[in-house]
Amino acid sequence: MCDSTTKEVIIDLKNVSTKENLQVLLKEKLDFPDYYGENWDAFWDTITGLVELPEKIIFEHWSDLEKSIPDEANSLKEMLHNFNKKYPMMKSEIKYK
Repeated sequence: MCDSTTKEVIIDLKNVSTKENLQVLLKEKLDFPDYYGENWDAFWDTITGLVELPEKIIFEHWSDLEKSIPDEANSLKEMLHNFNKKYPMMKSEIKYK
């Protein structure tokens, strides 16, 4: 895993209306590699083996994401919950605003 020097990342979800938009934004904000596959399997593989998540991730306009693409919002929340549960030593504090 790469060492992360980022303590906190803010991800603004206000203009995210498709799963593709969401995956590209996650790739950019979480500093995923160029070859990131932009799907939930690739997301899991990336956060568990390729990059270190920041200590804190703040999702702004979370309710907008839940309204526009609720299945994707649920998938993201579930993935991060599972990560924190499975890897408590690498746990990332998640805020949904």
